[in-house]
Amino acid sequence: MDLSPTSIARDGQSSILIEWTDGSSLRYSAAELRKKCPCATCREKHGAQEKKAFTMPVLSLEEARPLTIKHMRPVGNYAYNIAFSDGHDSGIFTFDHLQEMGQPLTPDV
Repeated sequence: MDLSPTSIARDGQSSILIEWTDGSSLRYSAAELRKKCPCATCREKHGAQEKKAFTMPVLSLEEARPLTIKHMRPVGNYAYNIAFSDGHDSGIFTFDHLQEMGQPLTPDV
């Protein structure tokens, strides 16, 4: 069964909640989405970091601020393009990818 989002809402400053057609609700942090960005640039960057023993990272002003999701826009009927507060906006997150990444909501105790 192909699942698709039925609603998306902000969850505080740095997370979103997506409800899916199967009734599930999953939470996504901006940091985790950014870390797992599937774009070619990010995949190449992650591969290069794995090959290097140690490099001293440098952060831009945008990267040093708390990460947020600026906006999301649909890509066809299968994905979202997500723009982050650090200026990165080339990742296309398929619904399948999002479903694998999401954290189930835990009931309040």
